Amino acid sequence: MNARQPGDDATPRTPVTVLTGFLGSGKTTLLNRILTERHGQRIAVIENEFGPESIDTDLLVREASEEIVEMSNGCLCCSVRGDLARVLEDLALRRARGELRFDRVVIETTGMADPGPVAQTIFLEPGVAAVYRLDAILTVVDACHGLPTLAAHPEARAQVGYADRLLVSKTDLVQAADLPELADALARINPRAPISWMRQGRTHLDELLDVAAFDAASVLREHAAELDTHGNDPGHDHGSCPPHGHEAVHAHNTEHTPDVASFAFTTDRPFDAGRLEQLLSALAEGLGTDLYRCKGVLWVEGEARQVVVQAVQLTIAVDRGAPWGTTPRRSKLVFIGRDLPADAIRDSLARCLEESADQPIPG
Repeated sequence: MNARQPGDDATPRTPVTVLTGFLGSGKTTLLNRILTERHGQRIAVIENEFGPESIDTDLLVREASEEIVEMSNGCLCCSVRGDLARVLEDLALRRARGELRFDRVVIETTGMADPGPVAQTIFLEPGVAAVYRLDAILTVVDACHGLPTLAAHPEARAQVGYADRLLVSKTDLVQAADLPELADALARINPRAPISWMRQGRTHLDELLDVAAFDAASVLREHAAELDTHGNDPGHDHGSCPPHGHEAVHAHNTEHTPDVASFAFTTDRPFDAGRLEQLLSALAEGLGTDLYRCKGVLWVEGEARQVVVQAVQLTIAVDRGAPWGTTPRRSKLVFIGRDLPADAIRDSLARCLEESADQPIPG
């Protein structure tokens, strides 16, 4: 099967972190820390909206439609009211001319924004994908109001669904006994994203940067960790293992988040390469923006290496990973999205398995 990675080339590209979270979640507090503390990183922070909690007015010229301000710690802050692709390309051009210096980019989305289109810009815009690579999507969640916000706002649920890391803010303002309920609600939407607990916008920068969530090696490490944790069975989920030789789907949902959920398809049978590629393309087109994330490691017939699949909305990237070696040849795909037809996706994947190659894929 054809391997493809958006923007893949031999030239090292600048990592981009997308920082999202609902209104009042604490994104700006975190950004102020990045922009002002002495951390030794040269980071370009792109702000695309200014509200009542905007970056300190002493640091920004807010009357200009777009302004780049250099901070005392070497970081840049860019206020964006135009096209994101154009701004990213302009930053890269000005760096090439020696006018700016930065090693990575953090993009803050607006509080009501869907981070999917930002990721699509980095993947699909040729002038952007040639220079930048998406490192991770980080979502900030307010510990004080997280549960009611998730219940009331589909945008907040979507932001959690996209996340590679979840950063829970304002933990110093709530009782520690209240945090497990929020953690459980977040895990039911996105069980793959680790949770970090922040106090006053403080967390280790190594939890925010160089996550490499979209690198094949990162997905393979997750897969290997699951094998070690669950007795060589990547299908193990919440104490339940699929029977040997059968496929299983594990769904997560709650009364708080009826429209956003995750499920995992696991199998110990190989996929037919042609049918799998056809199905993945059909899924990307058919599910569209309802598919927030898809990630997994697959056993494909005829491939000596593990096949890594990742998706954000309409973009599905397929890459070849490490040789199977002594690793058990089993597959696991995790889907996160809005109102996904889990049973239909499961049935279609099952019909792509090598032993089922004579069966048509449902239309």
